[in-house]
Amino acid sequence: QVKLMESGGGSVQPGGSLRLSCESSEYIDCMKWIHQSPVKGREGIASLRDGATYYVDRVEGRFTVSRDDKGTLYLQMTNLKPEDTGVYYCAARRESFGCTPGASYDYRGQGTQVTVSN
Repeated sequence: QVKLMESGGGSVQPGGSLRLSCESSEYIDCMKWIHQSPVKGREGIASLRDGATYYVDRVEGRFTVSRDDKGTLYLQMTNLKPEDTGVYYCAARRESFGCTPGASYDYRGQGTQVTVSN
């Protein structure tokens, strides 16, 4: 069982930035970030595999997913908007093929809350 733990959420004004982190108990090549909100439900927004990154249109250019050499996954979020509010989860997919933001996953963390408002 892979354990994932997110951190870094908080409250920020529109236009602000946050960086989320995700620590994993095991290295999994395909990792992704999921956004859950009351309006949009649960949506995969970014994924990373072999250094290649993929994003959904609404975060492209504003969010950046990366991983350091210790395996910690990050989501750098800039120019945040109120609609970015919600719970952010990191998730891991054992099958590397098809590592897209919307792909299924095998493990998911508990999530971290992000609130964007004035």
